[in-house]
Amino acid sequence: MKKLIFLSNKYRGLLLAFLKPLGFWGAGLVALLDSSSIPVPMDPLIALYAWNNRHTFLLYVLAASVGSAIGGLVPYFIGRAGGELFLLKRVDRVKYEQLRDRFEKQEFLALLIPSMLPPPTPWKLFVFAAGVFEMKVWNFMLAVFVGRMLRFTAVSLLTIRYGPQMVHEVGALVQQHAVAVLAGLGVIFALLALVAVRKSLRKKATA
Repeated sequence: MKKLIFLSNKYRGLLLAFLKPLGFWGAGLVALLDSSSIPVPMDPLIALYAWNNRHTFLLYVLAASVGSAIGGLVPYFIGRAGGELFLLKRVDRVKYEQLRDRFEKQEFLALLIPSMLPPPTPWKLFVFAAGVFEMKVWNFMLAVFVGRMLRFTAVSLLTIRYGPQMVHEVGALVQQHAVAVLAGLGVIFALLALVAVRKSLRKKATA
């Protein structure tokens, strides 16, 4: 296990050295690739950026958030172009209808919350679903941007306060309790849906 961690840290160090000449643009580029096609461990990378650039970490957070929002347009437009059948191959009909309900009632929060959460949250599934259910492009980009800003800022502040190893430890903890994390996400969505339904009923009652 220690060997794997060492190799992982070495890989991140090499990647950071390669991207260093690009400054905060490098963070944006990697985030774009991560969201569009090539998976990259963004949290550890953001942690290294924050650790090495403590006074300007917000620039890296901002660039990564923008890159993530732009890169997410790739799976979003694939879903929008006719990805319903593909989505149904990934989830069963019940899950599909639940996703549809979430995006119809609270599309912004339906994408904002997954964008805030670390792996193993199936983020690209929600991005793809946003396209399938025709979420407006600017709402989509804003939800991803805000969610990523909150997540990357939290990662940066934790790193600056406690060191880069803290991000690895938190990530490992989340991985160990993946089911609980996803269950918590489901509860949050259920509560938000309940609030949305109540607001809708109140509006109809006062109309």
